[in-house]
Amino acid sequence: MTGKYMAYVGSYSYTGKAKGITVYDVDVEKGLFIYRCEVEVDNSSYLKASDDGKMLYSIADEGVVSFRILQNGSLSRVNSAKIKGMRGCQLSVSPNNDYIFVSGYHDGKITVLKLNRDGSVGQITDGVFHKGLGSVAERNFRPHVSCSRLTPDGKFLMVADLGIDQIKVYRFDPKEGKIVLVDAIRSELESAPRQFLFSSDGKFFYVMHELKNTIDVYSYKTGERTPIVEKIQTVPTTAGNADQLTAACAIRFSPDENYLFCSNAGDDSVTMYERDTETGMLDLKFCLPISGDYPKDIALFPDGKHLASINHEGSITFFRVDYEKSLLVMSGRALEINEPNCCEIVKIGE
Repeated sequence: MTGKYMAYVGSYSYTGKAKGITVYDVDVEKGLFIYRCEVEVDNSSYLKASDDGKMLYSIADEGVVSFRILQNGSLSRVNSAKIKGMRGCQLSVSPNNDYIFVSGYHDGKITVLKLNRDGSVGQITDGVFHKGLGSVAERNFRPHVSCSRLTPDGKFLMVADLGIDQIKVYRFDPKEGKIVLVDAIRSELESAPRQFLFSSDGKFFYVMHELKNTIDVYSYKTGERTPIVEKIQTVPTTAGNADQLTAACAIRFSPDENYLFCSNAGDDSVTMYERDTETGMLDLKFCLPISGDYPKDIALFPDGKHLASINHEGSITFFRVDYEKSLLVMSGRALEINEPNCCEIVKIGE
C-alpha cells in the first residue's frame, strides 16, 4: 500500500485514565499501530472521518467536536456543537460533507446538523425523538437510536432503533436538512438492530442485531416515496456455540467488500463472512477469539490483510487475516489502552 495512514481511537475519559482520542501511526505492512499522542475529548464514544479524510468528528459530552486532520496526521480542534439532547452514540457524515447525523441512544433522538465549508459543525437543521415501546426485555423497552446513515441514492436517512426493533426510514431534504418519516423496516421482537452498512454499489445493506446475534441481508432499490427493500438472508453472528450472554457489537467490510466482519462480546470473537458481490449473500467462514475482552469495534487495515480488535476492557489486539485458510493469526503484541470504543483509520497527506 502506498501512502501514509493514521488510526484514531476514541475512549471514555470519565475515569481520568484516558484523555479521549488516542492517535496512532499505522504500519500497514506489519498490521500494527504505533502510539503517537492523546487528544483531550470528554468521553469520545464514537469517531467518524469525513469522506475526503480532512476532518474527524467525535461524540463528546458537549455534543459533537470537530478536528482538522493535518498533513502529518495530527489533530487540530476546530469547534464543538450542542445537539440539544442526551449524548450521542454514533455519527455518520453525508458524502458531500455537508451534513452530520447523530444517533442518540439514551434519549432515542436522531439529530441532523449542518457542516460548514471549513468542516466545522454548524447549527441543528432537524431533530426527531422516536416514540413507542419495545418488549418488556430489560435492554430494549423504549427507543434507543443506535445507527443512522443516508442511503446510497441520497434520498433517505435510515435510522436503526434497537429499543423498538425498527429501522425508521426518513425522506431527506438536502437543501434544508429536514427529515420526514415515510416508512419503517421491522426486525424481530427483541432482536435489537444495532448497526447497518450499505454496499458501495447501493444494492444491498446488512443489519446486525445485538440481542438476537444475527445479520439480516436486504436488497435495496430506489423508490419514489419509499425505498424498495427485501430481506434475502439471515445469518448468525457466532458459530452457534455461544451462550446467551453474547452480544453482537460491530460490523465492517473488508476494503474490497468481498468480506464482512462482525465482532461479538461475551464469547469475545470475530466472525468473517465471504460476500457474493452479485447476490449480496454471506457465507460464514470462521468465528475466532480476539485475545481480549469486549471487542466493541474492529478496524480493517487498508491492505485488507490485517485486522485490529478494539477491546473495551483495555486493549487493542492485532491479527493477520488468512483468507485461504479462514484463520486469524496474531501479528504483534497487544496495546494497552483505557476503555476504547471505536477506531477510524484515515489516509493522510493527500
